[in-house]
Amino acid sequence: MIMDIEERLRLVKRNAEEIIGENKIRDLLKKKKKPVVYCGYETSGDVHLGHLVTITKLLDLQKAGFEVKVLFADWHTWLNRKGDWDFIHKEVRRWEKAFKATGLTQAKFIIGSSFQRKVEYVDDIFLMSLQTTINRALRSMQVVARDIEHARVSQVIYPFMQIADIKHLGVDLVEAGIDQRKIHMLGKELFKYINYKTPIFVHTELIPSLKGPGGKMSSSDKESFISVQDSDDDVKKKIKKAYCLAGIVKDNPILSILKLVIFPRIDKFMIKRDKKYGGNLEFNNYDEVEKEFRKKKIHPLDLKNAVAEELNNILRPIRKYFKK
Repeated sequence: MIMDIEERLRLVKRNAEEIIGENKIRDLLKKKKKPVVYCGYETSGDVHLGHLVTITKLLDLQKAGFEVKVLFADWHTWLNRKGDWDFIHKEVRRWEKAFKATGLTQAKFIIGSSFQRKVEYVDDIFLMSLQTTINRALRSMQVVARDIEHARVSQVIYPFMQIADIKHLGVDLVEAGIDQRKIHMLGKELFKYINYKTPIFVHTELIPSLKGPGGKMSSSDKESFISVQDSDDDVKKKIKKAYCLAGIVKDNPILSILKLVIFPRIDKFMIKRDKKYGGNLEFNNYDEVEKEFRKKKIHPLDLKNAVAEELNNILRPIRKYFKK
């Protein structure tokens, strides 16, 4: 079935926190039969719901007719001191399995070191470093190494590599979490020096930590995230313990999971309640749920139970994939 351009645009924009170069999307879809989108990942730790947000967006873009390239950034992972090469490449194999299980079966999975050692690539890194002050580089790398006082020079190289990846993968649209924005803004300044067009940037929200305000879902903190391999019971327990205050939307991981992971995959969302508490509630979109939650017409526990049920429906097929 041929999808019209308005539906393709809707898919590109769905759940985007920010789009830089939004005015260029329509022309890109008209002029290029199969535009290229990429998202890059450090391969360390569990694949979790935070990753599933960008994967979900890649699925939107795949459906909208994009060629999806997933970069497993092994060299970035090594430069960021996340493990030795044996560990990193074992993780690459595990991550590819997880990503395919989510539905990204048409994506191209590319290992960073397969092209990042080429002379042309290294030349681009040097060219960009000539144009960038130390202070500017430090600002862009804060997402990579939050402890600037103890950061390594290898972590300063990291943002330049991330920018060069876009050129050497032939990318038209970059999909990433909003935390990557500083690196991408550095890229906007530097693309001209490496003779590459500035792509469109689609940034998605981050799921807050399950523990509450002040952090994002991260594999560095086992209590802050849900792995795609967690059991039904583990998911229910983690959701039940998660931060979710009545009427509060800000920093609410349960609502974020519903918006960014669940609703893109379902048509209706049901909250099951006993008749004495008003009976079942049914919603057609996320905004309806948020509106009622703000008015405290949905109890946090009822929301949590419904989210846990839908989330397990999504994760079950992924878990089965790992048992094959």
